[in-house]
Amino acid sequence: MNQRLTLKDLNCPHCAGVIEEKTSHLKGVRNASFNMMTKVMDIELEGENDSLIEEVKNIVKETEPSVTVIPYENRKTDDDDDDDGITRLHVIRLVAGLALLFAAVIFSRRGIVSLPFYIAAYIVFGYDVIINAVRNILHGELFDENFLMSIATIGAFFIGEYPEAAAVMLFYQVGELFQDIAVGKASRSVKSLIEIMPENANLVNGNEVITIPAKDVEPGQILLIKPGEKVPLDGVVTEGSSYIDKKALTGESVPEYIKEGDSIPSGAINGNTPVKIKATKGFENSTAQKIVRLTEEAASKKSKAERFITGFAKVYTPTVVFLALAVAVLPTLYFGFDTFSDWLYRALIFLVASCPCALVVSIPLGFFAGNGKLSSKGILVKGSSYIQSLAEADTVAFDKTGTLTKGIFRIESVSPVGISAEELLDLCGCAETYSNHPIAAAICMSAKKDRDIAITDYEEISGMGVRAVCDGKAVLAGNSALMDKFGIKYNKLKYDSTTVYVAIDNRFAGTITVADTVKEDSKKTISSLKAKKIKTVMLTGDNGESAERLNSILMLDEVKSGLLPGDKLDCIEKLYENGSKTIVYLGDGINDAPVLKRVDVGTAMGGLGSDTAIEAADAVIMNDEPSKILTAIELSGKTMARIRQNTVFVIAVKIIVLIISALGFGNMWLAIFADIGTALIAILNSIR
Repeated sequence: MNQRLTLKDLNCPHCAGVIEEKTSHLKGVRNASFNMMTKVMDIELEGENDSLIEEVKNIVKETEPSVTVIPYENRKTDDDDDDDGITRLHVIRLVAGLALLFAAVIFSRRGIVSLPFYIAAYIVFGYDVIINAVRNILHGELFDENFLMSIATIGAFFIGEYPEAAAVMLFYQVGELFQDIAVGKASRSVKSLIEIMPENANLVNGNEVITIPAKDVEPGQILLIKPGEKVPLDGVVTEGSSYIDKKALTGESVPEYIKEGDSIPSGAINGNTPVKIKATKGFENSTAQKIVRLTEEAASKKSKAERFITGFAKVYTPTVVFLALAVAVLPTLYFGFDTFSDWLYRALIFLVASCPCALVVSIPLGFFAGNGKLSSKGILVKGSSYIQSLAEADTVAFDKTGTLTKGIFRIESVSPVGISAEELLDLCGCAETYSNHPIAAAICMSAKKDRDIAITDYEEISGMGVRAVCDGKAVLAGNSALMDKFGIKYNKLKYDSTTVYVAIDNRFAGTITVADTVKEDSKKTISSLKAKKIKTVMLTGDNGESAERLNSILMLDEVKSGLLPGDKLDCIEKLYENGSKTIVYLGDGINDAPVLKRVDVGTAMGGLGSDTAIEAADAVIMNDEPSKILTAIELSGKTMARIRQNTVFVIAVKIIVLIISALGFGNMWLAIFADIGTALIAILNSIR
């Protein structure tokens, strides 16, 4: 059993981690996972827990009193959520505090009593920090950023460093503001995905149209989609034509033309012409609802970097507190108590400079920003751990049909012998009329539709083809084995797995070659991956000839054909044994689900892909373009580069400042830069 809660206005990654951990330790709770971008906490329960919401509210109140806990189902009734992170309170606090601090500085320079103004500015900027520190101390939690900031700034007041004490709190609030803005920016693209699901639908009921909740629509019912409206459920156009905007679903900015018979996904926006559609899926199984679920589950898998920093902060913070205490006490005992104020000042600088918030904030924020950017490109990644794996990918394996190809057969060539191409195509199309094979369907679609050809004496010969009498002519249409069976002399082609050999009245009449259409960007995707030194592999259930024919166009590094789902798993295991460290797999079918689960990043093609494949996958490409895996790898690489830059920069600055302050060459302003300054730079770099 699961419980979902919305935690409104929670923009602090560190606080979110604390709430997540405390909730996970509640009695009857197996696990809790908070998604910063959607503000949704998923709680896995062992059984019924009627008091859970109240317990979570108490945890949130202890950690972040300004955050509101809302049952997930009631989230849409709250319209005041501000994604930009800039609230009226932020502005009032900064303006009032700056005015008081400015007045204090002016009065101090003119010899007027300024201490009350410094104290007032300090309280305006830092009252919540002090309150949180006291509250946490009462709950037995000493070592966090609130404690560090409070001890350092109160200590600065006691030794007469009033401007520095107020400035620390000022820049802390500025950092919080930038943090909120950054989280809001990363959230917006994800929120636009979550909001693609309209609540109501226009049901066509006889001659009237009635508005009903979208979740009440049954498959098969007819819906009217008015101009500018979002499509509430997946369907097929039954009347009218229009252009639809699928940017929120796929990242594609060019509108798509749809007409009668075309499929239309939920979440798309209709253009300027009304159309009627027949719903093909229920509300819960529609494309838009699927995207909402995938997006809200995106925080369940945390990266190695995030897990490390969570554990690091627990050890790091108490360590620096004791080191600061040692800096204040030990030299004083050695050099004498008359030097205490000097060593205390160094210790306070040490405390401010060592605050880990720059790392604690910038690392998860970097992943939020990366996930938001990927979402805006139509790539849904189910957790930051997969972003890290995508950045480290050294092998990309592809399914063939529906992934590198469109899964739609078309006539590639018609080569008649002794008759016209049109007659060959028409007679073959006639013979294939009753076959349900995809190749037969492609030939029948291309045959002349307005020519009435009588068909008699039809026989389907298993594994070979068909025999029929069309317009009084005996027609054989099938593979080379069919020609051999009936003793027909013919010219065998090198690649003939998708070639239909045709004989008329026991004489060879030519060939019709049918090919699965290669996606426009498949070749570019393979060549670009190879240019990045990433190994490319195709694993397909199709026969060897079909796979080699495609590979003659795409030039992958390795091709394995004729594979069952278990065989694909064996191929993946061999890739690992042969040196592949991080494998990404792209597939779209039910038979791809086991492989999608096994590899480091299983990626499903979301438009044509099966529901099973999408559920099993770690990432979903919404517009079915294989080149999006290249985009995912590149954006993930940039995300990890930002995180590495932030980590190295923050740690380097802190180490330098800590050494300088311990030696007595630093001051509180340098410590402010080492703490808040590095945090601001890291935050800006994350959202760059």
